[in-house]
Amino acid sequence: MIESILKMNLSPAFTVYDFSVLGAYFAFMLLIGWVFRKAVSNTSDYFRGGGSMLWWMAGSSAFMTQFSAWTFTGAAAKAYEDGAIILILYFANGTGFLVSYLFTAARFRQTRVITAVEAIRRRFGKANEQVFTWMQIPMGTIYAGIWLNALGLFFSAVFGFDVNATIIVTGIVVLLISLFGGAWAVSASDFIQVIVLMLITVVATVFTLVRIGGVSELITQFPADSFLGNNVTVPGIIYIWMIAIIVKQVANTNNLLDASRFLCARDTTQARKAALLATALFFIGPVIWFIPPMAAAVLIPDISAIFPHVSKPSEVAYVAICLQVLPAGMIGMLASGMFAATMSSMDSGLNRNAGVFVRNFYYTVCRPQADEKELMLAGKVVTVSLGIGIILIAMGLNQLSNMSLFNIMLQFGTLVAMPLIIPMILAVFVKRSPDWAAWSTIVVGLINSLCVKLFVTPERAQALLGLTEPLSQREGNDLVLIVGVISNLVVGFGWFFFACRFKQSLPEKREAEVNAFFDDMERPVGEDDPDLGKDDPGLQIRLISRVATGYGIFMLLMMLIPNPMSGRLAFAGCGLVLLVISALLRRSGARHTIRR
Repeated sequence: MIESILKMNLSPAFTVYDFSVLGAYFAFMLLIGWVFRKAVSNTSDYFRGGGSMLWWMAGSSAFMTQFSAWTFTGAAAKAYEDGAIILILYFANGTGFLVSYLFTAARFRQTRVITAVEAIRRRFGKANEQVFTWMQIPMGTIYAGIWLNALGLFFSAVFGFDVNATIIVTGIVVLLISLFGGAWAVSASDFIQVIVLMLITVVATVFTLVRIGGVSELITQFPADSFLGNNVTVPGIIYIWMIAIIVKQVANTNNLLDASRFLCARDTTQARKAALLATALFFIGPVIWFIPPMAAAVLIPDISAIFPHVSKPSEVAYVAICLQVLPAGMIGMLASGMFAATMSSMDSGLNRNAGVFVRNFYYTVCRPQADEKELMLAGKVVTVSLGIGIILIAMGLNQLSNMSLFNIMLQFGTLVAMPLIIPMILAVFVKRSPDWAAWSTIVVGLINSLCVKLFVTPERAQALLGLTEPLSQREGNDLVLIVGVISNLVVGFGWFFFACRFKQSLPEKREAEVNAFFDDMERPVGEDDPDLGKDDPGLQIRLISRVATGYGIFMLLMMLIPNPMSGRLAFAGCGLVLLVISALLRRSGARHTIRR
């Protein structure tokens, strides 16, 4: 592996300064894992941070786990080709978290469990616990492998990094963060990664707007047929696609299977604040993120001439414009931001899946007599095993050179994930249902997805709708997604409520479990609650403050790189922001310590 790294054929644009910034980023991420190892003493700490995290840590983690480097590749390609319509996808995420703030974040935290699948067991029984355990773990591992492979392929095509070396190094860093510090380290690294991501994207946007002449010039010069983008023959399809995307993302954000993003919060109030923070970030961040690729459509209309070896040149639009406008060393920060977007999803998924295996299979099926020491050891063994599995899957996907990983992601999320989450949405709101309604809804939903995959084509849709003009490829893809989302919702909801008609009295023990589950969801976690986080909030704040201080000082030192004054000021601004955040964290940490 070391030889592969040394032999990387780095692009001339990726200088030794950029490599230093990227190396420092990985070092600081590993430092977080090592520092937070002291905060872990039991499985609750390891898999959900002891339910003691404050809103800004839980919220930043929820935000970062909702997207990957695809934002700066596949989504950036959409912005390059069709403009601001890509914002709908991310505003839909913001809408989903707004719904969480209003309705579900409090309910999820109030389930008072360590893993989301434990809540499923309380609601639907032990059989469904195992169904969701053995669907969640493989699905989460495959997702992480796809993200990691896509990241490796991208850096190989653009910067000349060795694909396997990128996959192995990134995978090992993520594995070590999760292994050492568990959920504490994962969420702490997510918080730092939010800051890194926002800093570099703000810098990239500012430099891009200076180059193009401002927002007004970008709007007037962007080459689009309309605000809906290009290649639109039936505008109604695009409008329905927008609605379908919003519905899909709201569903993805507000289901019991993904409740884990709020289980780590210290109490009900902190969980709702975390959802509100994620809402704000998803409504602000995308406006910043997609200005550079849109500007690239104006400044670099023939992007394939710059990257002739890239199969889909528009996917490197973000990097292409940054190579033109960013000073030396900043490309390394851009690479750090792209790694951050993928690593945050991977480490959260790795920690969550390990928790599901240990708490919902090993403990409940194999070793119900196991103590906390044994469960902690099992958690670390499973973390290593899953981490190695993710790396191997990512490397194995290199053999599928003819497949579009981004299309796989889109179809996987619509046709495979949606049947799982529909009963998990209803689980929070519908009390009178048989246990078998959950797993049977999944079966029916997957059958529906298979039919959509086999029989729904743009040609058939065009004939069914009686359209005289042929659909563009873009509209055809959008129509398939629309059918997949709507049909899964109709079939899934319909079957679940149909199953409710056959509701029979549950055994007395199960009836008591379901009643207790819903009673808990209505009862806030407050100061006198046994499930209130017991760990010292001041400790977590002080630890993150120290890491932020170190990274801020490093950014200030990067002012020494031979750059124009604007470049030096960019590094100074990034470093000062980190130091200010560190100072604010120290003050907050002192207040929390005094209160206790």
